[in-house]
Amino acid sequence: MKISVLGCGRWGSFIAWYLCNHGHDVYSWGPEDDYSYQVLRDTGKNEYVSLDERIHLTCDLQEAIEHAETIIISISSQGLRGFMKRITKFDVSKKDFVLCMKGIEVSTGCRLSEVLVESGIDPNRVAVWVGPGHIQAFTQGIPNCMVIDSANPELKVRLANAFKSDLIRFYYGEDLIGTEIGAAAKNVMGIVAGILDGCGYASLKGSLMARGAREVARLMKAMGGNELSAYGLAHLGDYEATLFSEFSHNRRYGEMLVSGEKFAKLAEGVPTAAAMKALGERYGVELPITCAVYEICYGESELPYRERCLKGLEKLFARDTKSEFYS
Repeated sequence: MKISVLGCGRWGSFIAWYLCNHGHDVYSWGPEDDYSYQVLRDTGKNEYVSLDERIHLTCDLQEAIEHAETIIISISSQGLRGFMKRITKFDVSKKDFVLCMKGIEVSTGCRLSEVLVESGIDPNRVAVWVGPGHIQAFTQGIPNCMVIDSANPELKVRLANAFKSDLIRFYYGEDLIGTEIGAAAKNVMGIVAGILDGCGYASLKGSLMARGAREVARLMKAMGGNELSAYGLAHLGDYEATLFSEFSHNRRYGEMLVSGEKFAKLAEGVPTAAAMKALGERYGVELPITCAVYEICYGESELPYRERCLKGLEKLFARDTKSEFYS
């Protein structure tokens, strides 16, 4: 399969590496002035992978698009709509799109597949690739399971079968709404996990896993998805890599937040918390953990971050007692 991976940061460079190593004809694209692209151009590698010489690295977007039968996008979620304006200047009517990214558009509450459809892409040509796994583990040969989902059953089956290997076992997703919401929401829970680590409350992570998944399940159901998706690979299945791993950006962000340190890399859970809070209000769903993250990250407070985080936890514990599985 001829594939172009647009975005050559952490996940983009890994996806190009993975697909090339499993028999596909891969182009890797990045903006010429982007640091991630420049590192790959100048050294042939980054901190995660070394690019196989069979991968064609380019900063020419038209070249990358024209090469591909399948276009994989891996960029910051909040930049997707603007990026699609550049892509749709070219004829992409016969291209399949795969989103290897997790988030919700803050300004609209749109899922990322909806952003593509609103940009003029046929929904039957859009799929998402999500689930657990860290690049540092994959490149050491440690396998994991992931999900490909789409509104088009034929497309998700074809992609999953084409991309599967002894390193990644793919499953066919059955709930595009739940798959996307779950994949995005796990990053919010990752921030909470980091806050717990920073406060010395790591023993609360089990409760976070149970209550976090239940909270996200309520939102999925209200949006028309299947609440059981919260307990699948896109969300609960990704908790180990997000809540416990030293490699998790969102967990590390939360941990550093407690001490007032700045995290230099992308933590998608921050804008996702804002987007989920708005969705909860729109659909009338209570999202206490998400709202606590939003208040810590966006709320006006003169308290040091550690005290702000502890206050957020105290508010969660002070909530009225409820049935464990209330809806």
